[in-house]
Amino acid sequence: MRFSKMLIPTMKESPSDAEVVSHKLMLRGGYIRKLSSGIYSYLPLGLASIRKVERIIQEEMTRAGAQELLLPMVQPSDLWQESGRWQKYGAELLRFTDRHNRESCLGPTHEEVITDLVRKNIHSYRELPLNLYQIQTKFRDEIRPRFGLMRGREFIMKDGYSFDASEKGAEETYAKMNTAYHRIFERCGLKFRAVEADSGSIGGSFSHEFMVLADTGEDTVVACKNCSYAANMEKAQAAVSPQEQQDMLDLQKVETPGKRKVAAVCDFLNINPQDLVKTLIYMADGAPVAVLLRGDHEVQEVKLQNLLGADEIRLADDKEVFDATGVPSGYLGPVGSQIRKVADLEVTRMINFAIGANEKNFHLLNANLHRDFKVESTGDIRMVTEHDNCPKCNGSLELTRGIEVGHIFKLGTTYSIALKATFLDNQGDEKPFIMGCYGIGVSRTVAAAIEQNHDKDGMIFPMPIAPCQVIILNLSTQDEEITGAAESLYQSCLDNKIEALIDDRDERPGIKFKDADLIGIPLRVNIGKNFSKDRHIEIKIRSTGETLSVPADEAFETIRTFVSKAMNTTI
Repeated sequence: MRFSKMLIPTMKESPSDAEVVSHKLMLRGGYIRKLSSGIYSYLPLGLASIRKVERIIQEEMTRAGAQELLLPMVQPSDLWQESGRWQKYGAELLRFTDRHNRESCLGPTHEEVITDLVRKNIHSYRELPLNLYQIQTKFRDEIRPRFGLMRGREFIMKDGYSFDASEKGAEETYAKMNTAYHRIFERCGLKFRAVEADSGSIGGSFSHEFMVLADTGEDTVVACKNCSYAANMEKAQAAVSPQEQQDMLDLQKVETPGKRKVAAVCDFLNINPQDLVKTLIYMADGAPVAVLLRGDHEVQEVKLQNLLGADEIRLADDKEVFDATGVPSGYLGPVGSQIRKVADLEVTRMINFAIGANEKNFHLLNANLHRDFKVESTGDIRMVTEHDNCPKCNGSLELTRGIEVGHIFKLGTTYSIALKATFLDNQGDEKPFIMGCYGIGVSRTVAAAIEQNHDKDGMIFPMPIAPCQVIILNLSTQDEEITGAAESLYQSCLDNKIEALIDDRDERPGIKFKDADLIGIPLRVNIGKNFSKDRHIEIKIRSTGETLSVPADEAFETIRTFVSKAMNTTI
């Protein structure tokens, strides 16, 4: 590849609407260009990096026994009606009507389509297990697309689906995919963590997310410092506090004039937030629910939604709170309340705690669950903090930032039952397929790699997913000797299947240095004044900044050795 002939429109400054590092650098480096909100064109360098990720995925899927296919992006509404997701999926599903008044959608995911394909073509346990995947453009009509390829409306995704005859077979397939995903992200050269996760709108019994660790990540990863436990914030649990051991005291009403916030109430009563239970009102599918939580804890809304079995939840506004309880916010409590009540597990361990008295300017002391009030259900509905302990080994937890790039689900029979997708088992009985689902955000993985690997000068791509492996800078295009040496080294790379880009532009060295660092190619080769002086060539390692000066006749072997080691292959 020749820089002078390629479409690499680099920019000195970041566009004003670019917020995160990957978005800024991919625009500045000429990797992508915005077409409209959340929709981008992939330019040659950006597409080259995406194709690298795709090839790694294809190789590991083949190794794991999966078969590649390609499904339609336009999906008929009747399949989504069958699964029950036509209304449930929400506004992110872009629905439209064709000229024959048939409703369809642009595929955000393909559970319905793949299940329909299999139910029409697979009929016996002898044809199982079956593992199918595709790499395809998806569309989700995000209400607020942002961060470039991190959260766009149109994106490239690998989605795979497995079909098994038994739970044991499904577990084995899930384990294979888990191993394959670890290999994929290891081969991409990324630091990542596989964490327990909520299944969300996809459904299913359990799942794992693969998170690229980066300070700029929008997700929180909860991981134990002592054992292998890791989960995202929507799924993370903490060791439950031991049951308090003390006698129950008499309920006592106290005046707390103007004290509505937890901190103000605790200061006034001279108690700790751990000794208070706050009552929050949520609207769950339009109905009010009182949520009880220890004073120093916060609600994790995905956990709460799962506990309630609701399609939609949100915190009630002040008017909704008053309409439901007749009490202003800040003085709410469960005693005497007639609305549905749920409590976090920590509340069940507490004795003699403070609560709102359901009367303005008053609270109750020494309240106790079961004696003074009852709740409909209890569960883990709070956010984990760094002060909590691991639920597996009781070790210390650490909260870090991460970017979700992959997600695997054990779906079970969620979709096969809904779509009546069945097979005949070895007894001749009709059984639903046991399914799994496995996704990777391909374009997002490239962006995540940049979020994890960059400096003030630009991107620093891991060798396996860099658009090319070496960039050769001809620093004096008017000098025949320098040009000859640059062209000779470039040809040697091509002849030996080393992916090289030669910067043959008639530009100042400073411009070439800046562009090379910006686009993040792992090895930068400088051929300039040192070559004219002593026949030496400079090789700069982008990730470390280390610069080697080697004789010209050793330059290619130095490059080949470095690339082979970085790619873990023999060239």
